[in-house]
Amino acid sequence: MAKDTDYGAFMEKFVLQQSSSPHELPLNSLTFAVKDIFDVDGYVTGFGNPDWARTHPAATSTAPAVLAVLRGGATCVGKTVMDEMAYRRGMSLNIHIIIVGHMIEGPHCLGSMNGENKHYGTPKNPCAPDRVPGGSSSGSAVAVGAKLVDFSLGTDTGGSVRIPASHCGILGFRPSHGAISTTGVIPMAQSFDSVGKEPRWFARDPMILNRVGQVLLQLPEVDPVIPSQIIIAEDCFQLSTIPSDRVTEPLLKSVNKLFGGDLVKHAVLGDYVKEKVPSLKQFMIKGNFDQEYNIPSLAALASAVQLLLRYEFKNNHGEWISTVKPDLGPGISERVWEALRATDENLDVCHSVKTELRAALNALFGDFGVLAIPTVPGPPPKLQSDPIPLEAFRAKASSLQSIAGVSGFCQVSIPLGRMYDNLPVAISLLAKHGSDGFLLNFVEILYDTLQEEVGIAEKKGY
Repeated sequence: MAKDTDYGAFMEKFVLQQSSSPHELPLNSLTFAVKDIFDVDGYVTGFGNPDWARTHPAATSTAPAVLAVLRGGATCVGKTVMDEMAYRRGMSLNIHIIIVGHMIEGPHCLGSMNGENKHYGTPKNPCAPDRVPGGSSSGSAVAVGAKLVDFSLGTDTGGSVRIPASHCGILGFRPSHGAISTTGVIPMAQSFDSVGKEPRWFARDPMILNRVGQVLLQLPEVDPVIPSQIIIAEDCFQLSTIPSDRVTEPLLKSVNKLFGGDLVKHAVLGDYVKEKVPSLKQFMIKGNFDQEYNIPSLAALASAVQLLLRYEFKNNHGEWISTVKPDLGPGISERVWEALRATDENLDVCHSVKTELRAALNALFGDFGVLAIPTVPGPPPKLQSDPIPLEAFRAKASSLQSIAGVSGFCQVSIPLGRMYDNLPVAISLLAKHGSDGFLLNFVEILYDTLQEEVGIAEKKGY
């Protein structure tokens, strides 16, 4: 592999396309890459680990999500690097949780954040070469950010598309849970996976993001709908190391220009979730969550995700791990073996949290409401950073990702240029479950005006 020319994004390259069609197809002339978690007929799905690749045969069919974009006219040019088994490498958060009287203690990790892989290397972040690209869909994000492809497919349990989209300065979309077939995709945790790994996708252009979404989600063409409200989660923006007005101001000015300022509302999301999701009380102990360090109710959401994620990961892959004893990278090995000790005790509490959160956010959003939060709590961390200072970043990021992860709502990460220390910044918008077409259309309408406002803010010296 020519790592110097492809930013280390690709596991292997090939060309895959459908036979030519006399009809104009929505994705004609576009190229894409797929995370090495999707089956492609005739190729081994490697799952980010050489032992997995060694012990599994080549796929005998192609994942429906990949087939859909091929049939839409796009050309696949290869498979991309990912974190091992889509599991996080790095710092553990020593959070104690009491669930129905039982204490759970230990590292809490949600998905993959860094994008580092000891076997295949770390794809180079084209937006900030000395920073992590984000994971676990690192290669897919880098391929788009480096303009090697027009779009790419990834998966996202705890932020594995949204985080690398933010770090690499591109668009990333997590669809509503259950909206896309997960057949032919190696599962991680079905309760939270959006492509049981449910497909997500990256693009540099909002029109391409929308067109890919129309194909994957099989959406009819509809006229765009103006949002009923834009809710700014003030407490979530306070989690970021970037001053909140630098992130929210371009959005507020854009909304005011396009729709008028009356749409904007402000909320303290953590307090609302704490009040409306009573089952979360069983995940919280007074004094465990420092408000400055995190938002207690959202940190509890992240913990609920982790409990269920471990159990489902064990069910999916525990037998293979115990039999093969694969060579796993630092950090990941500990997380994986910890997951194999998970039990099904008190999982009903997690499902209650999911039901209560979706109902609460449905009431908050209304029919066409949009929630704005930071995608991540700051710029991408430096490569090979000391894990100790990253503890707060990981905890806050996990809390932010858990809102869509637990509710199943759709979410898009939108780049805001290099507004802070010349590093990529992003904002996320969430909409109700099943409102994917509405959110994709809204991003396409908003995007150009938002980028204009970002340019004005950058000239101010941000």
